[in-house]
Amino acid sequence: MYDRGLSVLEQYGLDAGAVYRGRGALICETQEGLVMIREYWGTPKKLEHQAKLLDKLSDTSPIGTDQILSNKEGSYISGDHEKIPYIVKKWYEGKECDTRNEAEICKGVSALASLHKSMCMPVQSHYIRESLCSEFQRHNRELRKIRRFILEKRRKNPFEQELLDTICCFLGHGEEALERLKTSGYEKLRQRELARGAVCHGEFNQHNILFFQGEVRAVTNFDKWNYDIQTGDLYRFMRKILEKHQWDLELGRKILLAYQQVRPLSREETENLRIRFSYPEKYWKLANYYYTHNKAWISEKNLEKLKKLREQREKWRNFAESAFTA
Repeated sequence: MYDRGLSVLEQYGLDAGAVYRGRGALICETQEGLVMIREYWGTPKKLEHQAKLLDKLSDTSPIGTDQILSNKEGSYISGDHEKIPYIVKKWYEGKECDTRNEAEICKGVSALASLHKSMCMPVQSHYIRESLCSEFQRHNRELRKIRRFILEKRRKNPFEQELLDTICCFLGHGEEALERLKTSGYEKLRQRELARGAVCHGEFNQHNILFFQGEVRAVTNFDKWNYDIQTGDLYRFMRKILEKHQWDLELGRKILLAYQQVRPLSREETENLRIRFSYPEKYWKLANYYYTHNKAWISEKNLEKLKKLREQREKWRNFAESAFTA
């Protein structure tokens, strides 16, 4: 199974040399340089728009990206002899961003800011991300539903008891964030960004930032790109980093500064970022995972994560309120 998908390289006029395993993919040395091969089960139309975005970034941004290659027939999707669809991308030698390395974190977010300056294209309505108001409302409804479900259970396991002990508090933070969002300039900001065709990476994290000789060589895996306010990318990257660093206020401010030195944030964007951080997203994710998966067995790891969220609550709240002040 190691060489599964290699046969599609013939459709690109490429020969495989050394082959390495990547994250759910194969990395191959070819006469044209490194390429990545992986299965693709998305829509051809979205892939075409993604390829156009990456081509534009290749022309306008100093940051490398994993451009999607077309085969000899001009298609971005190639089927093997078993009719499994694959895509082939230009790839880069490098290592992933080290979340313990402050310099790499800041260089990674500077690369994001640089990409954001070029990431816009005519809006295709199918790929507009859900409104943040709608998302917060949906998540709050789900938290209330989960609370009712656990209350009705006669016997509760340790995870469920921990959820029950904390859910009202975190739901309160969620309701507060929603009210702040409704009274902010979010809708005007969103419409303004959609009008200019602002595009988000959609999954910007340490795994998708490749370093070579101490510098960012490429940003990869744009599969979840969408039209939205670009602070969404910045928020998701910062949240994952800061959770690992106990919501270190100074580190958070350094990350923000590194981004703004390349692409300054408007007052409305800064306020939107503050509101995003005030929503208990990680808590909702854990609760929702519990509710939508097998409840007969709860991993000890998830219970530890839940307890950690309670322990970090004050640091998280302090960050959300303090990081965006002068």
